[in-house]
Amino acid sequence: MIDPAAIRSRLAEVRERIARAASRARRDPASIRLIAVSKTFDVDHIRAAADAGQLDFGENKVQEALQKMAGTADLLIRWHLVGHLQSNKARKAGAHFDAIHSVDDAALVSALDAAALGTGRRPELLVQVDLAGEPTKHGVREEALGAVFDLAPACRAARVVGLMLLPPVVGSPDEARGYFRALGAVRQQLLARGVEASMLSELSMGMSHDFEVAVEEGATMVRVGTAIFGGRTSV
Repeated sequence: MIDPAAIRSRLAEVRERIARAASRARRDPASIRLIAVSKTFDVDHIRAAADAGQLDFGENKVQEALQKMAGTADLLIRWHLVGHLQSNKARKAGAHFDAIHSVDDAALVSALDAAALGTGRRPELLVQVDLAGEPTKHGVREEALGAVFDLAPACRAARVVGLMLLPPVVGSPDEARGYFRALGAVRQQLLARGVEASMLSELSMGMSHDFEVAVEEGATMVRVGTAIFGGRTSV
């Protein structure tokens, strides 16, 4: 059973934790976008969060997200795809999402741009970076990022705006700090190579268990689900 008051309270707590982490890092809390990851939760949960002022929602699967988009078409909210995107779902993703955090090859940039063209959408694309070389996870290895960013200026509708990281599972939030810091270093290296700053303005990193550390290390988007909606019974 949904508890709107609990969702409102947890949202307020997450926002306060973001603000405190930003203060520790001498950052403006307004520069950090909270993505409420609503995967496996129904439309009523999304509506409760939206009623509490939440604007950005994240989903892992395209088909599940499309159903929720249809059920919340009356709400002024933004949809983010934060899970792995298969190339055969690029057409639907590019035509419906406001942001896609899981771009992991140059061909996907072109496919998403083509899908968005003519729809009136200008989706934000974030390049998922693989810093740990985990075989079970997706992402672009650091040495291959140049090929993706070389293609980005040719986009006509979609816009590459930054980097995303899904670090390895670690024992404590602070153990993820090195990975978050490393993603910031990757951004600086790309800027030094001449990549336009507008293509590197966003760093999507940090989830329910470590978003405060991510904010301290420069995250501009944090992807928080459990801390807002509660525990999940399915994936």
